[in-house]
Amino acid sequence: MKNNRKNTLYICGTDEYGTATETKAYQDFKELYDKDVRQACKAVCDKYHALHKEVYQWFQISTDHFGRTSTQHQDDVVHEIFNDLDKRGMWLEKDVDQLFSPKLDKFLADRFVEGTCPKPECAYEDARGDQCDKCGGLLNAIDLVNPRCKFTGCTPEIRTSRHLFINLPKIESDLKLWLNEVTSEWSNNAKQIFDSWIKKGLEPRCMTRDLKWGVKVPKDGYDHKVFYVWFDAPIGYPSITAEYTPKWRDWWLAKDGQEVKYYQFMGKDNVPFHSVLFPSYLLGTGKPWNLVNVINATEYLNYENGKFSKSRGVGVFGNQASETNIPADVWRFYLIYMRPEVQDTEFQWTDFQMKNNSELLNNLGNFVNRGLSFVVKFYDGKVPSAEINGNMRAWVAEVNELLKQYIECMENNHQREGLRRVLAISKLGNKLIQTWQPWVKVKSKDPALRNEASACVMLSANLVFLLSSLLEPFMPMTSFEIARQVGVARAQIPAKFGAFLEKDHKIYESRPLFRKIEDDEIKEYRARFAGKSDK
Repeated sequence: MKNNRKNTLYICGTDEYGTATETKAYQDFKELYDKDVRQACKAVCDKYHALHKEVYQWFQISTDHFGRTSTQHQDDVVHEIFNDLDKRGMWLEKDVDQLFSPKLDKFLADRFVEGTCPKPECAYEDARGDQCDKCGGLLNAIDLVNPRCKFTGCTPEIRTSRHLFINLPKIESDLKLWLNEVTSEWSNNAKQIFDSWIKKGLEPRCMTRDLKWGVKVPKDGYDHKVFYVWFDAPIGYPSITAEYTPKWRDWWLAKDGQEVKYYQFMGKDNVPFHSVLFPSYLLGTGKPWNLVNVINATEYLNYENGKFSKSRGVGVFGNQASETNIPADVWRFYLIYMRPEVQDTEFQWTDFQMKNNSELLNNLGNFVNRGLSFVVKFYDGKVPSAEINGNMRAWVAEVNELLKQYIECMENNHQREGLRRVLAISKLGNKLIQTWQPWVKVKSKDPALRNEASACVMLSANLVFLLSSLLEPFMPMTSFEIARQVGVARAQIPAKFGAFLEKDHKIYESRPLFRKIEDDEIKEYRARFAGKSDK
């Protein structure tokens, strides 16, 4: 979108509140946790915010602003939305039976509890108190079979605590009306997950927790409680925007004559929170909040015939990718190439190697190198000008058809298919060179054959220039390097292929873009990221 000169805002950040943070603070900063829970949690968040930011920067993920939710902006926007809901009678008070640890002398947050999933068809023994990772069901900790405290291993007691519930049934009709207006552009899995929630009917949902770390509830009698992480976390999007610009409301609240189209990208396990809960909070305020127009959710990326697991050390994660000898752009390429847009996909090291060596090195890199090196070698570095014949015009038509498909893919959020169109265009470049063999015809005494050589090199150089723009969303550093070798700034993506480079445009050098990944490297990486062996 930025490449097409659209006014865009790309925000991201770390979601820092909730039980996961308190759990990590207890584990990593136990001494500080015993003295001051909030300071221990802040230490965790500072550490991992910096780590996440470093990883995203290494991957060249160029947000307009990378923020966090443990800020005053977050407190302010959360409180504003809470108070607006409160004024419209959207909160219910209920006494709730909860699990309490006598040993720790505290109520146990959902993630502080593990046990057997209460759904008979699942019965997963290590379900968390808020969600079962096996069946994906959202749970209440008290419903777990044989619950145990994650910290002490002891069996908790049941005690009562008063909480605030958002009255989702009161908002449900507005949510359904909104649904009919927007979901045509959602990924199919997002639609299906939303529909399944609506068909079951919405129920009031608890939005407060007995924790120390979180946005405090601004209501009498609830001073000792904080908001449930999935109430405050999505509100991080507007609050991080507020951290970035004082004009944040221009993006988030509808104004006459100003259209904002709002996209979200996520794994499918986060769809309920973004398709049902977050829009419900905003609709419930009665204010003209801009709600999400496009939810683009992926299926799961698996690892080497199994699943990624941080706890077991199985799989390569973002901070570890930078420790390999593989550039960020190659990682970006493969992860997008294998993006699970419609079904689960598999990360395989041997496939990673093959895709690098075939698609990047032999296809894309080979074409760019040859397309530019012919200009340098045979035309003194000056892009030639020549008449193209009927067969070449047919080739241009093929490029334009793929370019049209690329634009459609990107506008419809099919990034994986968009990347594959780029590779197909590169293959057309290689086909052009092999068909017309400019290294032979440039030496001919026949003017017609020399013209064919010049036309082929001219088309090739211009196709290289086009590829630099098309690659930017996927491989920004490669895109930049191609543009540098061509000697131009990256340009707006055109609707059609043409003579972008002027006659005699100077190209000074052509360098290889990629290297071969060897078998020994793959063997090393597979062993390094195979996980901890059982002994």
